[in-house]
Amino acid sequence: MCKDYDQLVKLIEKGYVQHENGLEFVVKNIPGEENTEGKLDPRVFQILNEQYKKQRTDEMPDLSQLEIKDIPVEMLRNQMGWNNRDITKIEIKTSDELIDGKYGTIPIKIYSPQSNTHLPAIVYFHGGGFFGGTVKVVENPCKALAERANAVVISVDYRLAPENPYPAGLTDCFDSVKWVYKYGEKYNIDSTKIAVSGDSAGANFATVCAMMDRDLKTNMIKFQALIYPTVNMAAVDTEEYKWSLDQYNITDEHRKLIMAGLEGMKNSQPLVKKLYLQNNEDATHPYISPIFAESLKGMPETLIFTAEFDYLRLEAEAYGRKLAKFGVKTKIIQYKGMDHAFIDKLGIYPQAEDCINEIAKGIKSLFKN
Repeated sequence: MCKDYDQLVKLIEKGYVQHENGLEFVVKNIPGEENTEGKLDPRVFQILNEQYKKQRTDEMPDLSQLEIKDIPVEMLRNQMGWNNRDITKIEIKTSDELIDGKYGTIPIKIYSPQSNTHLPAIVYFHGGGFFGGTVKVVENPCKALAERANAVVISVDYRLAPENPYPAGLTDCFDSVKWVYKYGEKYNIDSTKIAVSGDSAGANFATVCAMMDRDLKTNMIKFQALIYPTVNMAAVDTEEYKWSLDQYNITDEHRKLIMAGLEGMKNSQPLVKKLYLQNNEDATHPYISPIFAESLKGMPETLIFTAEFDYLRLEAEAYGRKLAKFGVKTKIIQYKGMDHAFIDKLGIYPQAEDCINEIAKGIKSLFKN
């Protein structure tokens, strides 16, 4: 990490705060830069520009039109993730466990800071469009969360589509929360202080687990930290949400790279849906697209992170507004100049470390640990 990196992390701590209808909305500008309106963070620009140059010039076929057996799932999985960095400064004990779930064993990784007292737990679900991603990619973010939040972090290696379509992965995630609640004491966990978190598809699992917990009245989950969550798998307009390119301020200088990201993700939605939902499920069911929940009353305190140039930003922020509308204590933090999957670049993007710090602050504020 360069010397500038630590300075940039400090610079991004404070943002511009707005309060609207019970919602706290924080905007964090690109650190160390001026005249950034409509522009990518320079670190994002560098990476996207390099990727753009390497892309094939011929147009990719629409994979969603193929039979599932013909879709190159392994190739797509191999394109996910990033080599991020371990930013921890203290030893975090790491252990692997196999726990019993409804449909078999579930591998989990447990990250524990040294403590003589019982700690809060954060059950974390990695992203990857429901069909990809690994616990390895989010290992450094989970270790950092354990250190900064002074909490035990449980990272869940849930089953992936298309081999295991909905609701397999979700079931594994909820079974993992139930396991932490039931057996957490053995791992120095205070089962009255459980949070869920995740990125992208994993954030979908996190908030749906919170919704299931509310619906079943099991009262296990007290906090949810959702990193650029996907909450509208149906990809249709709602009362709260309408996707429109007009809602993105883009400079001509960076338009090519930003549009490639937005259009690429938008065009991938039918493929994700095809791989994940294989039994004619209603994509507007709240356990698939939580923004369609009739009521969000009774959901836990919520922290949502969005990236300015992420296709999912509009639906994630609309979800935050809907949570606040139903009386849920909700805070949204939007990072200017960022694109999707920034948490994968911990130690490279200062915004990723700030995201970890903000989750830790939320956990400590609620649980007083």
